Amino acid sequence: MKKPQSTTKTHLFDSTTSWFRGAAPYIHAHRDATFVISFDGETIESSNFDNLIHDLALLNSLGIRLVLVYGARPQIEQQCKTHNIAIQYHQGLRVTDEASLKIAKSVIGKLRLEIEAKLSFSLPHTPMADARIRCTSGNLVTARPVGIKDGIDLGHTGEVRRIDVEGIEQQLAQGNIVLLPPLGYSPTGEIFNLSAETIATATASALSADKLILIGEGNQNLPRELTIVEAQEAIQKTPVAAQHFINSAVQACNAGVQRVHLLDRSIDGALLQELFSRDGAGTLITATSFETTRQATIDDVGGILELIQPLEDNGFLVKRSREHLEMEIDHFTVMERDGSVIACAALYPYPENKIGELACLAVAHDYQHLGRGKQLLSTLEQQADNAGLTTLCVLTTQTAHWFLEHGFYPAQISDLPLEKQDLYNFQRNAKVFSKKIG
Repeated sequence: MKKPQSTTKTHLFDSTTSWFRGAAPYIHAHRDATFVISFDGETIESSNFDNLIHDLALLNSLGIRLVLVYGARPQIEQQCKTHNIAIQYHQGLRVTDEASLKIAKSVIGKLRLEIEAKLSFSLPHTPMADARIRCTSGNLVTARPVGIKDGIDLGHTGEVRRIDVEGIEQQLAQGNIVLLPPLGYSPTGEIFNLSAETIATATASALSADKLILIGEGNQNLPRELTIVEAQEAIQKTPVAAQHFINSAVQACNAGVQRVHLLDRSIDGALLQELFSRDGAGTLITATSFETTRQATIDDVGGILELIQPLEDNGFLVKRSREHLEMEIDHFTVMERDGSVIACAALYPYPENKIGELACLAVAHDYQHLGRGKQLLSTLEQQADNAGLTTLCVLTTQTAHWFLEHGFYPAQISDLPLEKQDLYNFQRNAKVFSKKIG
């Protein structure tokens, strides 16, 4: 007789299966995409760095083209202190004299070798078993000196002049990970010290990367999503350590990078959560909104059905077939988040009575109690007002209190338009509520 699985094992199996099914659309979408990922020196020093390397190896195995840019500020500062070399910054940029450049080259070279070694790890019974990752670097960033600012000579501190797009693309086409140190080279053979964020931003822009991901100082007060304008407004409210990440994100978006993600180095697994779940683990900055409210189309029928089916099964909503939805899709408004329908509602107008019926208001379970129902109601009220309607009515069996809290009042079946009265289902015994608009 087969021994039954334990409840714990079954739960873990179900959780793993659900996660993979939920991640599948993102796995398909990210294949062959180009991601530029920057992580600072503090991330390299953190206890989560080995796990981050494992996650990067996983992305590579899923067919994602990776350009990695690393920072070295704390490591350079530590070596400067050890050798009694003065540390000086101006406007957030290191003043790099001959002595500190020598330290920077040594430290950055050592870190590059260590990162390459970690990416080469492939022992059995580890997350990177049989990974066989090829990692390449080189003189792919051409730089020039920043020069003198406010009378301060920044020495060997540089800024990006050109990214060797062709050279990087050749390596990515071969399935290699490209690793860029925070250094740049001039046509005259000079070496300049640059910030990782500057190189990552310039590289993502030059490659027209699908994503720029900046891993470093987190700020838990930032919302899940920001437009460029909102990000610029948020800069003054964030800690100084996190401000340069937001500035880099805004610059990248303005240069054509569609999505920039800010991740907190202290959150283990944040990279995978951000890329393979709908709500992620960090802050997304985009040129356009990540979540939109719009008129439904025939392509939304499947998403609406998936959204409302649990509510139909529980008796909250009247059952609707796919054919029924397809015929009435023009009445529906949806809220879409990252390509998925997370809320919907329908407005059926009765112009001769100046009444609109609000129907099929549904919000996905994970987004309830976050104000989206209220937002969707407001959108449909505006639609009704624009159509010259003066009253909204709704029939409900289990959400009466929600409608009362949002300005509706009890009404009678006789208050409904005659057409709707004829269709009233006495077996459901739904309560009627109305609300004046306009």
